[in-house]
Amino acid sequence: MKTIRLLVADDHAVVRRGLRHILATAPDIAVAAEAGTGGEVLERLADGQFDVILMDVSMPGTNAVDLIERIKAEHPKAAVLVHSMHAEAPVASRMLKAGAAGYITKDSEPEQLLAALRKVAAGGRYIAAEVAERMVFSDDAPGGKPLHELLSARESQVFGLLAAGKGIKEIARELRLSPKTASTYKTQVMEKLKVESDAELFRYAITHQIAR
Repeated sequence: MKTIRLLVADDHAVVRRGLRHILATAPDIAVAAEAGTGGEVLERLADGQFDVILMDVSMPGTNAVDLIERIKAEHPKAAVLVHSMHAEAPVASRMLKAGAAGYITKDSEPEQLLAALRKVAAGGRYIAAEVAERMVFSDDAPGGKPLHELLSARESQVFGLLAAGKGIKEIARELRLSPKTASTYKTQVMEKLKVESDAELFRYAITHQIAR
């Protein structure tokens, strides 16, 4: 029986300790390393091979979407299972779109967590039932998708930075764009989200658990 090598990534030591306790009951799963920040996740991946990264959605030092995209680009064989307090469909959708193989909430039963780990380690996908239900019945846009899922990858990045309270110049600098290009992306984001002001944009971000 192959042992699943696991990297547990969460900024709370008590959560990591609790996960170790749960996972110790599974003979086919081994916690090979832990990480408390996004930077530490990348360091651990550079030092060793892992089958699954069990990762919190809020990792200090990085944006979860960016981190997942980098993990998948540099370590395509490693599956990412997001372990989050949030059961909101928009949050899960962003993580899955970035490349996560699964999404499970922290209030799931231990048996569900073990099943999810085994499934993504085997190359499958796993979405917690309550999250899947919300995703299915989300009706913000035609086709059952929230409006922000209509954004392109670059527009999503700009939206995330706007939601974090950053201005056009700061966004342009961070994404290596000209201020004019960054402003154009902002306009496109506002049009797709059907908002007419910064206040409405931020309200949308809060409602859909995008603003941090």
